[in-house]
Amino acid sequence: MPGPARAGLFVYAKDAERLATFYASVAGMVRLHATDELIVLESADIQLLVHRIPAAIAAGIEITSPPQRREDTALKFFFTVPSIEAAMATATRLGGDVSGERWNGPGFVVCNACDPEGNIFQVREAT
Repeated sequence: MPGPARAGLFVYAKDAERLATFYASVAGMVRLHATDELIVLESADIQLLVHRIPAAIAAGIEITSPPQRREDTALKFFFTVPSIEAAMATATRLGGDVSGERWNGPGFVVCNACDPEGNIFQVREAT
């Protein structure tokens, strides 16, 4: 994606480095650059900005293992991956949690997952 991205997503993180590694691995994203407060990842489809939560606020956030799903949010994003099985294995290995339930859509199969901080997303595989 040359130049500034036309679309993207911010994810706020207590442990930005861990979340950036997670999404780069699960969604096949490439790290473009990083600062003390922001890590920018990109794929052919989307740019993901992992924004570090300030330490004073992060101190009051508890991350559990396995992660407690943050289901009280109005947004849920998805990534298309070559293999749901591979994405599920990678997500689990890196501290995320994956639902075994799958749904079929027109030209894809999808399942829910959450990252190590409990943010819910979906992985999709073309059929």
